[in-house]
Formats: sequence, C-alpha cells, structure tokens
Amino acid sequence: MINLSHKKMEVWKFSIELVKEIYLITQKFPKNEMYGLTSQIRRAAVSIPSNISEGLSRHSSKEKARFLDIARSSLVELDTQIEISLQLNYLKLESIDTLSKLSNSTFAMLTKLINNYR
Repeated sequence: MINLSHKKMEVWKFSIELVKEIYLITQKFPKNEMYGLTSQIRRAAVSIPSNISEGLSRHSSKEKARFLDIARSSLVELDTQIEISLQLNYLKLESIDTLSKLSNSTFAMLTKLINNYR
C-alpha cells in the first residue's frame, strides 16, 4: 500500500469505518437484493472514501472541493438507501446506531473541508 497523506485524515478513516459497517449490515439483507439494493448501498459507501482520497490528491482547491462534494453527495445517497432499507424492514432503527454516528460525523467533516477549499 502507498503511504499517502489522506490516510491520516479523520474524515477518510471515518469513511472507511462506514464502509465496513455497511458491508456488515448488508450481509443480512435478503439474497434477492444482492444485485439490487445491497449492491447500490455498497457502491455508494465505497464511493465516499474513494472520492475523498481522489479529491485530496488533486492540486487545485477547486478540484479538491469538487471531489469532496461528490463524496458528500454519495453519503446523502447512502442515507436515502438506508432509509429505504428501514422502510422495507431489512434494517431496524436500533441496529444502525454506529452507522448513524459515522454518517453524521463524516458529513460534518466533509462539509467543513469543502468550505475550507472554497
């Protein structure tokens, strides 16, 4: 693995934890959702740290802000997919406490970073 500076940032670490939590949670989804909601949720989650790392490797502040904004948008997309999962009873509200904390923290950190680069 490459030793890059974004790996030392809290926002990236939180987003990696978020991905791990998503994978654990979606393992319990119905098998018929493997190529539907499960896949969509996992892709949205993986997009968050991927765009954080890509954005922070860019040279211009404008590009950094753009990729961080994409990461934050993926987080909002993920939030909607979790809400759908709750409505479909694939998840229980009590089971997503850690996920909620990670999501809220990551969103706040991303917002602060985006504002710093604008």
